[in-house]
Amino acid sequence: MSLGRPLLVEVLREPGQVRSLDAAGWDLLLRQAGHADLLATLGILLEEAGLREAISAAAREHFAWAAVLLERHRRALRFEVDRIGQALAGMNRPLLLLKGAAYVMAGLPPAAGRMFSDVDILVPKDRLAEAEGALLMHGWAAIHQDEYDQRYYREWMHELPPMEHIRRGNTIDVHHAILPETARVRPDPALLRADAVPVPGAAGLSTLSPHDMVLHSATHLFSEGEWQHGLRDLLDLHLLLLHFGAVPGFWDGLVARAIRLELARALFYALRYGARLLGTPVPPAVMAEAARAGSPGAALLALMDALFLRALLPPHPSCADRLTPTALGALYVRANWLRMPPLMLARHLFHKAFISPRERDTVDQVM
Repeated sequence: MSLGRPLLVEVLREPGQVRSLDAAGWDLLLRQAGHADLLATLGILLEEAGLREAISAAAREHFAWAAVLLERHRRALRFEVDRIGQALAGMNRPLLLLKGAAYVMAGLPPAAGRMFSDVDILVPKDRLAEAEGALLMHGWAAIHQDEYDQRYYREWMHELPPMEHIRRGNTIDVHHAILPETARVRPDPALLRADAVPVPGAAGLSTLSPHDMVLHSATHLFSEGEWQHGLRDLLDLHLLLLHFGAVPGFWDGLVARAIRLELARALFYALRYGARLLGTPVPPAVMAEAARAGSPGAALLALMDALFLRALLPPHPSCADRLTPTALGALYVRANWLRMPPLMLARHLFHKAFISPRERDTVDQVM
């Protein structure tokens, strides 16, 4: 690896470094944070570290505006979760939130500064039709109307096609699992639902258990290929592990839970790159146990280091080298390879590359 740690990563590891920044340094830090969708998060972390007086006047304005947007986003999210809960009340089960919505509603550390475009929920597969029908009755409709996309989601994926509210424009993703039906590993969603925990002070809401929340976050990051948010998602994991790691017994069962859910590889990557980039304090015994359970061979690990340690940096030109585009391309192919068998993947990529664009052009001409 020829890349060093970018300024944003250094500040996330040790916030006090902002004391030595000049105007150019602050400008670079804000640009990297903005490209990584971490501007609001960075402002909150610096405030919590007692560094308000060290923040430049220009940066303070950026953070203040980000805080206004964040508060508006939080109000909209709480309203949307309430409406989703009302729409699905007839299912007579807690609304199980995933990812960003779960962090915010449960008041977990990754919620600091976190903004996201949709609300993710988990329901049993045999009740998908019931959930979809209830949401349709309350104003949500599928975004993807293309026949191929509908089949792609309903037969092969781990979720319904995304649904958008016809008036508010907010999106909900209704999952029945955390990985696609066609993926190489498929954690049993019944195990996730069985260990779900209620959100304190929020009747009718639940989240994944601490172990499962960490494992889902790791799986999403290292399987989905959404690298424009790579550093943000790694920071989520870092903050979750700092928070839950302080609870007695958390570390003891984490690797065992990952093995049971077939997610030992994702956990190993999460611990390895969290520690290397953000200084995540993982007990040595847990790191060794995770490596035994989930590490690839030495040659493949060296390759993954070269790929992940580029993809997990802020998506800003100052954080890239000549191999970064190659790394991102390789990880895009890997994400699809993990998602589908080879023949299905080839058909899917051919359809999306050649057939879907022609169908869209036809529709546009008719319109």
